[in-house]
Amino acid sequence: MNLSFTAKEQAFREEVQQFLRNNVPPQMRCKLLEGRNLSKDEMIAWWRTLNRKGWAINQWPKKYGGAGWNSVQQYIFKEELQMYPAPVPLAFGVSMVGPVIYTFGSEPQRKYYLPRIANVDDWWCQGFSEPGAGSDLASLKTKAERRGNKWIINGQKTWTTLAQYADMIFCLCRTDPSAKQQMGISFIVFSMKSKGVTVRPIQTIDGDYEVNEVFLDDVEVPIENIIGEENKGWDYAKFLLGNERTGIARVGVSKERIRRIKELASKVESGGKPIIQDAAFREKLTACEIELKALELTQLRFVADESEDGTGKPNSASSVLKIKGSEIQQTTTELLMEVIGPFAAPYDEHGDDGSNEAMDWLAQVAPGYFNNRKLSIYGGSNEIQRNIIAKAVLEL
Repeated sequence: MNLSFTAKEQAFREEVQQFLRNNVPPQMRCKLLEGRNLSKDEMIAWWRTLNRKGWAINQWPKKYGGAGWNSVQQYIFKEELQMYPAPVPLAFGVSMVGPVIYTFGSEPQRKYYLPRIANVDDWWCQGFSEPGAGSDLASLKTKAERRGNKWIINGQKTWTTLAQYADMIFCLCRTDPSAKQQMGISFIVFSMKSKGVTVRPIQTIDGDYEVNEVFLDDVEVPIENIIGEENKGWDYAKFLLGNERTGIARVGVSKERIRRIKELASKVESGGKPIIQDAAFREKLTACEIELKALELTQLRFVADESEDGTGKPNSASSVLKIKGSEIQQTTTELLMEVIGPFAAPYDEHGDDGSNEAMDWLAQVAPGYFNNRKLSIYGGSNEIQRNIIAKAVLEL
């Protein structure tokens, strides 16, 4: 297996880098470097720039409007976005529901939804987790009852990321209560503006409002909004989550964060010298870099396998990437906190004039640390991923 990039692949990387330099607004890049949130309008404007270039849905097959890139090109593109940095295409539409629709949906569904996903005419959110069904997703209780030509949906979803922006939701609903847990679930899509849909924001520990509760009370959905076959939704969810866990590795994000750690550790002093000169700190940073290099090589092997296989089907090995990727991202935020020390506090009262220029570039470090505690939980907790790996190894 050859893990080195060809001259053609290197040229492609340079093309992506040049495009980012020419098209990412400086203010957007500055916000992302500092860990600040972008507005909905900023994100949509950027994704539409990608769509005009033909890169927004790059991993989709050409017959569905995608660029038809191979796994290596997709890897390079995502890594360069993460390292520049620039926002990756909206995962809920592009990487999650889009592939489910073009793989399992009807032709009318493909013609209607896919172009709208590409241009972010619809902002999608994911209706999977519930108050009593997180990693144990098969125990979900949201139900969809068929009445004439409509589904009547009742239930509650939680941790619904960016639902406050969403136009559409893809939702797992129980359509056969008498069936075994995984066998009675269907995959249904509908408008977030439907009567009976209520969104309530949840403030997280970092002070932000990224996730939400979604209440569904007698929501009427056209019968044709089911994707694929009735009661086959669990299969489609596994297909979707395989794609999600691959992306959670975020090697490019960790590379950029390590660059940031080194930059800040060269500026911030402890004991009269820059923290980067502290042997104990350098040992921790080096250990993290080694782990990241191992993860990168693992992901490249994964990418090479996908490229040689040519099917584009998710691989159960994605659980390995999810576990290690989330752990390394958490470690990098811990190192950032160690670098800035007391400056991680939300207010600094030591400046003579009550101001501190450093706060401009330190303010988001602590919120980022707290927010990243979620990484080992969402997308299937790391404990569940270890069970998946054990079953695969033991061929259970």
